[in-house]
Amino acid sequence: MEHLFGQEWEIVPAGGATGEAFFAQHDQQRLFLKRNSSPFLAVLSAEGIVPKLIWTKRLENGDVITAQQWLEGRELKPSEMDQIMVANLLNKIHRSEPLLGMLKRLGKSPLEPNQLLKILELELDAELRELPVVEKSMTFLNEELTKIRCEEKVVCHCDVNHNNWLLSDNNQLYLIDWDGAMIGDPAIDLGMLLHWYIPRDKWEDWVNLYGIQLTDHLLLRMKWYVICQTLTSIQWYKNKTRFEEMNRWVLYLENSF
Repeated sequence: MEHLFGQEWEIVPAGGATGEAFFAQHDQQRLFLKRNSSPFLAVLSAEGIVPKLIWTKRLENGDVITAQQWLEGRELKPSEMDQIMVANLLNKIHRSEPLLGMLKRLGKSPLEPNQLLKILELELDAELRELPVVEKSMTFLNEELTKIRCEEKVVCHCDVNHNNWLLSDNNQLYLIDWDGAMIGDPAIDLGMLLHWYIPRDKWEDWVNLYGIQLTDHLLLRMKWYVICQTLTSIQWYKNKTRFEEMNRWVLYLENSF
């Protein structure tokens, strides 16, 4: 990474799971660098959903380095996730034809609930399956599978955690970390956001801000995807031997019924 810049540039790892992100700084110039990010980043930048893409360079070894605007700002607090700017940006993402078109060109096809359920059934180990709440959850997912069909398919971020929402110092909101994006039911994102952050008595108001009505069918779809995602998280934390977080999600699951 250093050979892209002069010796006067300071380059430090930006953290994250992949180890492929870096901060670069020289005097007043600041950049966020990433190795081998998806071509999807260019469309996200053009749509104003992530900070501006400055340049892209291909290295001799075939790696592609992207440089984005490094903005002063902060992640949203959990208590701020009910704001209209969050609803507006998520609506913009779900309604974006350029985003949907790019993901399709990159070979992504809509992920149906039955595919997610098959993946989950392969992932869950025997020990977790013995937990009563996991057994109850799997029964729910199988029984409701045929009732949650949705013809609308949009670009879903799939990890709308509050720490992926970046609010810049000039009050511009961005949604970052798109590595897990897929095409699917908008209830995937809506369910996570509402179940994790918004009090139940405010769901209807928030969904109205987003631009749709809170129907029984949407409620069922959101719950289905949240249960599915929670089970996936429980297995992931168990695999990482992070049992405190695993148990926290098991408790969350028990409170979901």
